[in-house]
Amino acid sequence: QSFSTFAGNPYLISPDLLVEEDALTEEDIGGAPDFNGESVDYGPVIEYKTRLLRKAFERFQSGAGVKNARRKKEFASFCAKHQSWLDDYSLFVAAKNHFIEERRFAGETLEFIQYQHANEKVLTPGQIKDFYYGAVWNSWPPDLARHDPAAVSSWQNALQKDILFFQFLQYEFFRQWDSLKIYANEAGISIVGDIPIFVAMDSSDVWANTELFQLDANGNPLAVAGVPPDYFSETGQLWGNPLYDWAALKKSRYSWWIRRVQSALSLVDILRIDHFRGFESYWAVPYGEKTAVRGNWVQGPGLPFFKALGKGLGHELKDLPIIAEDLGVVTEEVEALRDASGLPGMKILQFAFSSDAGNDYLPHNFTHTNAVIYTGTHDNDTTKGWYAEAPENEKDYFRRYANASGENAAWDMMRLAYASTAAFAIVPMQDVMNLGGQHRMNRPGQAAGNWRFRYTAEMLKPELAKGLMYLCEIFNR
Repeated sequence: QSFSTFAGNPYLISPDLLVEEDALTEEDIGGAPDFNGESVDYGPVIEYKTRLLRKAFERFQSGAGVKNARRKKEFASFCAKHQSWLDDYSLFVAAKNHFIEERRFAGETLEFIQYQHANEKVLTPGQIKDFYYGAVWNSWPPDLARHDPAAVSSWQNALQKDILFFQFLQYEFFRQWDSLKIYANEAGISIVGDIPIFVAMDSSDVWANTELFQLDANGNPLAVAGVPPDYFSETGQLWGNPLYDWAALKKSRYSWWIRRVQSALSLVDILRIDHFRGFESYWAVPYGEKTAVRGNWVQGPGLPFFKALGKGLGHELKDLPIIAEDLGVVTEEVEALRDASGLPGMKILQFAFSSDAGNDYLPHNFTHTNAVIYTGTHDNDTTKGWYAEAPENEKDYFRRYANASGENAAWDMMRLAYASTAAFAIVPMQDVMNLGGQHRMNRPGQAAGNWRFRYTAEMLKPELAKGLMYLCEIFNR
């Protein structure tokens, strides 16, 4: 649900590196809240870092000297290089903040009543208030909501200072990230990134490209994304993202998607595209439904999309640096698309022990090596947590399969992953550290309290590195 699929998260910007660049002083970064070392508390983080980032921007604008002149030249070059998305993104965030402030104490104005009437058939009264006072883009003045060029230009002038601030944040994010990536690559480390198939309704991506999405005259989705009832949820998962107009994307030779993947691959070396099965067919839920139960499968763009993507990126299909997240309701058609595209799929060991010896996720049943095996992903419990909560029959089968007692289930599972024939093995940090379920990253279908796990420096014990090296050596990884 991010505001842009192209922009970086400014809250990842390091204050320490800003001090090194003389963009902040040691005094500036003092007085940090007493952050919990093992769990992110986003409210204080955002408040603290926003204050620092505003200071850094003010110093950047007013500063003199050779170093600042160099940075301003770099900033201008950065803005020109990323103009295709940066202009829309920075105006989007600046306008959103402007309207939130403007409406904070305005009450039920004529504009609110008009928005209410236009949306009362698909939104609850609570959602209407949340959307309007949260300044979702389709609640903006109509000409700006339509991305009318004259309105865009006018608001760019009106919000010029805030726009520059949000562009500055992207400059700092990319500058720091590029430095980190160079450091990692020079050390022989590749970075695996992740993008979801869909983007957020309330994003600069949709606002600036409405013709590429299935929207009505009011800017609302005709239908939204999700998945039907499955392992994770009895009522499915209602993600709420607008659906692509694949016919419109095809006419442009999928140029927006190619730019999206190019941008992601400038930040990472290998890209995992979430919900791969949506390219074969996707679950469309009528807008306004409260759950994902009432939906239907709609044909996706299929193999021609991946051929266009390969051509646009200058790669043979089989050489695309992409992992296909082929989990969920996987049909023969989805498997055929994955195999035809040559992309490696995923194998999750926590799913392997719930049926019988024929389970597709059991390593002895892998039919090809072009796969990435995980003990579990961000959507799963930690392996220690999984083992604690698993039914007795699954625990018993796991113990017999691993020929282990289950007392160290995480490392037993890791050994199975490393020993498999899958080309790549990925292990969550929580499993390396043998952490319980309270440290899991995400609970699908639960809107709050996720993505908060942190580890401390003290948790990075030398014996863990030695254990990983042992597994690498014994299984030639």
